[in-house]
Amino acid sequence: MLKQSLNIKLQQKLSPQQIQLMKLIQLPTLAFEQRVQQEIEDNIALEAGKEETQEEELIGGEYEDDFAGNTGEETPDEQEEFNIDDYLADDDIPEYQTRVNNYSPDDEDKSLPQAAGMSFHQYLISQLNTFRLDDLEYEVAMFLVGSIDESGYIRQSIEEIVDDLAFTMNIMTDEQTVERILKNVIHKLDPTGVGARNLKECLLIQLRKKKQKPSVELAIKILEEHFDAFVKKHYKKLLSRLDTTEEELKEAIAEIEKLNPKPGGSYAGGNTQIQQIVPDFTIRIIDGELELTLNSRNAPEMHISPMYSEMLKGYKESKKKTKSQKDATRFIKQKLDAAKWFIDAVKQRQHTLLTTMDSIMRYQKEYFLTGDVTKLKPMILKDIADDVGLDVSTVSRVANSKYVQTPYGTKLIKEFFSESMKNTQGEDVSTREIKSILQQVIDEEDKKKPLTDDKLAAILKERGYPIARRTVAKYREQLDIPVARLRKKL
Repeated sequence: MLKQSLNIKLQQKLSPQQIQLMKLIQLPTLAFEQRVQQEIEDNIALEAGKEETQEEELIGGEYEDDFAGNTGEETPDEQEEFNIDDYLADDDIPEYQTRVNNYSPDDEDKSLPQAAGMSFHQYLISQLNTFRLDDLEYEVAMFLVGSIDESGYIRQSIEEIVDDLAFTMNIMTDEQTVERILKNVIHKLDPTGVGARNLKECLLIQLRKKKQKPSVELAIKILEEHFDAFVKKHYKKLLSRLDTTEEELKEAIAEIEKLNPKPGGSYAGGNTQIQQIVPDFTIRIIDGELELTLNSRNAPEMHISPMYSEMLKGYKESKKKTKSQKDATRFIKQKLDAAKWFIDAVKQRQHTLLTTMDSIMRYQKEYFLTGDVTKLKPMILKDIADDVGLDVSTVSRVANSKYVQTPYGTKLIKEFFSESMKNTQGEDVSTREIKSILQQVIDEEDKKKPLTDDKLAAILKERGYPIARRTVAKYREQLDIPVARLRKKL
């Protein structure tokens, strides 16, 4: 049975330019520079560097917020014919409107340092050549190296490795052979401790390679015979079972604390290039006032190629317009539109970033002037969005992946955002302030008798922050601080 109905829907669609702008806003400086370079390479109408000729560029007019009124779509008539004069130079357009300057004159060195080198597994494989191995041993050793994870551990059992060798590599061997190659080859690779199957084995490998002395020998005995008691920091039990003095136990534990529990992480080459953080903003204190600058280093000046102006003039002046000329002109028009949209998006990106960061700087002025974390005011995305008149999602894109260089170090912008709670005076305080005080209390505690979460909650309450024990536990975990038992020291 057929049935008709009337539905009313309210939809909001983003134009291609708005989508492009949102993508640019969320990029940090290094990724943004790469995106600009990619656009210059992809769009033949877009050029980098300063104009060598005196002719004006092909773009004019003030930037319109969110590219209002321009959806990027064309009517059939517009696809066939368009006003070429709109794409030709206008001598009345000021030069500053024809290009976007996105780098500082002081930034002469446009090259960025890149970290390159062999991967962690390649580094391990290269060391196998220093051992005398027959074909079978070499294949097993290669398989064992391939089984090592990024932390430097082999998580499979010997039995599982033997099965995998048989089914995936068609290599028939036994557990004794694999165990021998693991101990005599893999465990002797650098970094020391690599190829261990658990933390206990990893630490023992490192201790046995150290120069043997009483403290090292005692440390080996602790791990071999009393590993569980050591992990749980039951020092009284260790003193009783080992029949040793407290000073000797301290020295042995100090030897263990020097070891690396994740030997794979100590390899500088890594499996990927080292990430380099480039601050997107810089805040300076000048004569007691804050000054904000946007760091757009290494992004070139961009302008539209004047060559296309001549091509369009030639098309306009020709009396007989062939189909191939129309197709070429339509192609040029598309490239020119894309170039203008991109330059406009870059300009709007700069404006959005500066406006948003300026609002954050003013909101947290006391912190930026003093560097005192307790001066951070409670601030959520909506506070900044309401101040600058932008959507919360736009502010989130600015905050999530951007860094600001301050007199107190380089900070991730999203760290300045925090929820609020009321203290005993009824004032709103930032959770960052509470975490800072919690960290300070734990740093000053007696490590022989570390404070439990209940005692920490009581201390915070005395200082005017009435929070529950479970909230203290949550903040402690966010600060990556272990429970009291694991903070205990002799």
